Amino acid sequence: MSSPLQDIVVVDLTRALSGPQAAMMLGDMGARVIKVESPGHGDDSRGWGPPWVGPDGDISTYFLAANRNKESVALDLKSAAGRQVLERLVGRADVLLENFRPGTLERLGFSVERLHELNPRLVIGSISGFGHDGPEGDRPGYDQIGQGEGGLMSLTGPDAEHPYRVGVPIADLLSGMNLAYGVVTALYERERTGRGRVVRTSLLASVVGVHALHGTAYTVAGVVGRPRGNQHPAIVPYGLFSCRDAQVQIAIAAESQWVRFCAVFGLDPNAPGLATNRERVANRSAAVAAVEAAIADWDADPLLARLAECGIPAGRVRAIDEVYEWEQVASQGLLLEVDHSVLGPVTLPGPPIRFDDNVRAGGRDQHLAPPALGEHTDSVLAWLAGSDASERPEQS
Repeated sequence: MSSPLQDIVVVDLTRALSGPQAAMMLGDMGARVIKVESPGHGDDSRGWGPPWVGPDGDISTYFLAANRNKESVALDLKSAAGRQVLERLVGRADVLLENFRPGTLERLGFSVERLHELNPRLVIGSISGFGHDGPEGDRPGYDQIGQGEGGLMSLTGPDAEHPYRVGVPIADLLSGMNLAYGVVTALYERERTGRGRVVRTSLLASVVGVHALHGTAYTVAGVVGRPRGNQHPAIVPYGLFSCRDAQVQIAIAAESQWVRFCAVFGLDPNAPGLATNRERVANRSAAVAAVEAAIADWDADPLLARLAECGIPAGRVRAIDEVYEWEQVASQGLLLEVDHSVLGPVTLPGPPIRFDDNVRAGGRDQHLAPPALGEHTDSVLAWLAGSDASERPEQS
C-alpha cells in the first residue's frame, strides 16, 4: 500500500523522548526520517538503562522505544563541515524537528529566518520545556518536572499528601504527539500556501492541555482538583474494586448501567443516597462499599464474564507481560517484527493507528528497526551528493 507521508523527508535533530516520539510518528506514517546524532555519543537515550541488550550489552531498550522507522546520521553540528551537511539536508527536507533548549539552534547558526532562507517550504517543529517565550521560557525541562509543574502530579496518587508521577513519561509522549499533529497540519496548509511555518509545543502546554475536566472545574467553577486514587472524581461507581481473588475495574457511567448492575447483584438502585450519580458522588464511600459488598463473593473471571453479559464495562489490571502476550493486542497489529542491524530479529511495540483493513499498524508496509548510531551516514551523504533537489529518496 502507499504510505500517507511517503513523499515527506524529515530531519530529526531531537533527542531523549519527546522529539523522537514525534519523528517516529511521522516515520510510522511513511515519512523518511533522517535522525542527526552527535558522533560517539548519539541520542541521550542510547545511554539510558537498564535493560541493556545486544552482544556487548550496550543497546538501550529505551532508545528502541522511540526510534523505529528512522535512519541515523552522525554529524558534529559544532563543526563547519557538520553544519554544511545540515544545510544541505535542510534544503532537501520538508520538516525539521528540534527540542533543544530555546536559543540553542540559533547559536548553531540555524535561526528560523536562516532555515527558511535555505528552504522556504520547510515546516519547523519545536518542543521546549516551558514554551519558547514568556517569563520562564528559557527553563530546561524533563518529563517529571513537566508533570509536576503542569499540575498532573497533584491529581495523581492516593491523596494530596502523596503526589505521584504517571508511570510512563506522559509529558514527553504527549508533547511528541502534539508536535506530530501540528506538523501534519502545517504540511496540509503548505499545500495551499506553498510555504512552511513554525509549529511549537512544550511539556508544560501538553500537560495543561490534558487537564480536561479538572481544567474547567477550576477555570469555570473555581474547584481545585485533588487525587482520588483509583476512583473517578466525577463518576461513581467508576474505578478499581476488590472481589474475592483479585481487583477489577468497573465503570458505571450511565444510570441505565447502574440499574442493570443493581438488578444482577442484588442492590436497590433507588436506595437513599445512591439513586443518581450526583448522589453517589456525594456519598462516595457508601456507594463504593455497596459495590464491593455485592461482588465480595465473586472470583474475577466469572465476575467479569457476568458484567460483560449485562453490558457493564469492566476489566482486569494486566501486567506488561500479560499485555504483550494478549491475543487482542496481537490482533490489532501492535507487535512489529523488525530486523535490527545488531540484534537481528526483534519484536517492538507498534504504532496505535491502522488504515483500512491492514493487519499491520502504521502507514507503511515495511517498518524499519531503530538504527545503530551513524548507521546511514554514508548512504544519506551519497543521496545528498547524487540526486537533484527536486527528487524524492527511495524508501529503504
